[in-house]
Amino acid sequence: MIRTDNIHVDLGMFHLVDVSIDVAENEFFALMGPTGAGKTVLLEAIAGLIDIHRGYVWIGGRDVTRLPPEKRGVGIVYQDFSLFPHMTVLENIVYGLRFHHVPKPVAAERLERLAADLNLGHLFDRLPTNLSGGENQRAALARALMINPSVLLLDEPLSALDPRFREEMRDSLKALHRHSSTTFLMVTHDFAEALSLADRAAVMNDGRIEQTGTVEDIFRRPRSTFVADFVGMKNLLAASFDSDGMHINGLELDTGGMSLGPCSYVATRPEDIVVSKEPLRSSMRNSFAGTVTALIDRGLYYEVCIDSAGVSFNAAVTKRSLFELGIREGENVFFSFKATALHCF
Repeated sequence: MIRTDNIHVDLGMFHLVDVSIDVAENEFFALMGPTGAGKTVLLEAIAGLIDIHRGYVWIGGRDVTRLPPEKRGVGIVYQDFSLFPHMTVLENIVYGLRFHHVPKPVAAERLERLAADLNLGHLFDRLPTNLSGGENQRAALARALMINPSVLLLDEPLSALDPRFREEMRDSLKALHRHSSTTFLMVTHDFAEALSLADRAAVMNDGRIEQTGTVEDIFRRPRSTFVADFVGMKNLLAASFDSDGMHINGLELDTGGMSLGPCSYVATRPEDIVVSKEPLRSSMRNSFAGTVTALIDRGLYYEVCIDSAGVSFNAAVTKRSLFELGIREGENVFFSFKATALHCF
């Protein structure tokens, strides 16, 4: 449905460099990366709002590279909603119909369905200034979908919302995608959003694509140190190999006979590390002693920072487990992880 072939865009000192992605019809695809990576630039290049200096954009099998935005069959929703402040919610939603020929019965049926899916009927007569952030975002979604675009581009759709509204909007986006034939392409810097909404994703960094694949594959098998750090694989350590196996600053790791191949870094996720006060009797092949250097409250869990032979490891421990173990900063502990938890690149 959406394909970009080696797109190159020059915006002053910033450049998109040979960006290629391929999004299937009716797929929910996430474009991830930190602020300044070029995600919104790519989104606007696809929408036709930014000139492409080299490369091609295809939508629905058509080369739309030189077409104006209104000829591309694309809807776009920005994080700041961009509703017309002097128009009511209903007027905002139906605004796009003046540029698209839609039979009145079809438009009426579509409006009724969107109002029901997004719980907007009781807000039709209100102005955007009298709405909450979540209500404004739902109205912006309805306006974009009212013209039945083949592609919906979402620029950080949840970032401007209070945490209590984000889950509600996630559910709305899931329902909209499930009940429509529209292809969704969402920009986000929040990996948790992509994990809950998208089928596949691409990670961008400094105007380039770092990795593309299923969200699970990116989460479990990052291909670069940048992607590993972005998806929260905090235990990212320089490794060396010899005839005896893998070493990290003097610590010898058991790979369980896995052929990890030549690589420079090894990583394991914090949630794959088990912390204990005594050595564990388990099938986990890697177990080390260390000293707790910090306990960081992450809300639903604690991040336990452990130093072992000068190497720093981070483990995720539930609050209940932390209190039951009675772990304190400066105490000696043991930490263990399976050989299968190791990722090498």
